[in-house]
Amino acid sequence: MVDSLHGPLAGVRIVEFDTAGPVPLAGMLLADMGCDVVRIRRSGADGSTIAPQLYRGRSEVTLDLTNVADREKALMLVARADGVIEGFRRGLADQLGLDAPRCLAANPRLVYAKVSGWGQDGPLAGAAGNDINHLALSGALHAIGGPAGPPAVPLNLIGEYAGAAMFAALGLVSGILSAQATGRGQVIDVAQTDGVASLMTLYYALHGAGRWADTRASNLIDGGSPFYRCYACADGRHVAVGALEPQSFAALCEGLGIARERFEQYDRASWNEMAEAFAEAFATRSREDWNEAFEGIDACVTPVLSLAEAPHHPHNQARETFAAPEGVIQPMPAPRFSASPAMAVPAAPETVEQVLERWG
Repeated sequence: MVDSLHGPLAGVRIVEFDTAGPVPLAGMLLADMGCDVVRIRRSGADGSTIAPQLYRGRSEVTLDLTNVADREKALMLVARADGVIEGFRRGLADQLGLDAPRCLAANPRLVYAKVSGWGQDGPLAGAAGNDINHLALSGALHAIGGPAGPPAVPLNLIGEYAGAAMFAALGLVSGILSAQATGRGQVIDVAQTDGVASLMTLYYALHGAGRWADTRASNLIDGGSPFYRCYACADGRHVAVGALEPQSFAALCEGLGIARERFEQYDRASWNEMAEAFAEAFATRSREDWNEAFEGIDACVTPVLSLAEAPHHPHNQARETFAAPEGVIQPMPAPRFSASPAMAVPAAPETVEQVLERWG
């Protein structure tokens, strides 16, 4: 049994049907916040052996959902839950008899989140696709990367995780609050394409107002400006520069030994020359040298840390952004709550009977 008496969502009951993609992160986020999440694992398809930290905080039960008796056990859990989250391929929940109508018939207050790439309707609803495909149709992928070559692939952070997992968690919490007020559950259609489009609201607004060019690396914060991009250092490592404000730009120039009067910051005609000057300066010293040179100076220059380095940075250590509760370094829950702190706890196996006894 996982101790769920922590966090702002303590006591909220969630059934998570084990699938790949955004669902495991959504389940982790909800469990971190204190939800009593029961993950129904499929026999022989346990992703938690690959990335156990992603599956933290849940109770785990193993059921064969092709078996009628095990499906009935799953429905017994659903009948006592506040929410369900699933990311089955299209039509599978119906084949298993665990579709939203049947689950809501068993529990009218239930909030049932269906997580997918394309959504539950539309011409592509039944099509195959992965994170990069869903990202491509939102307009976001086109906007990321350098001016030459293809768009850059931003891991699965924007599509599966920000566009789907985060929206799934927000949708479930919102739906459960509504159900508590009205007594009525509902179905949530969580689509990666919709979520990423929502995340792109600022850029669509700027583009519509004629203030955002629809070409990569040609705008203020997409790597187009010389004072908002990464530069290589003498040791082959990189620094990130985000000197958008005039005072930060002045500090950046001073730190690089470049006369502030040499360039007009927002004069695009000078950006190519400015970028060359910055690149030439950064290439003369190591990343650590530049880190020391800019320490305590508000030039918005930071080292680009690797996965091995980030947990050991003094700021991350001071805030305990990373920890190793199970002997493996992992990010800790976010955001931070003053009165009901979230926690990262290991997953724990249970039987359906044990969960039902706990849930009453």
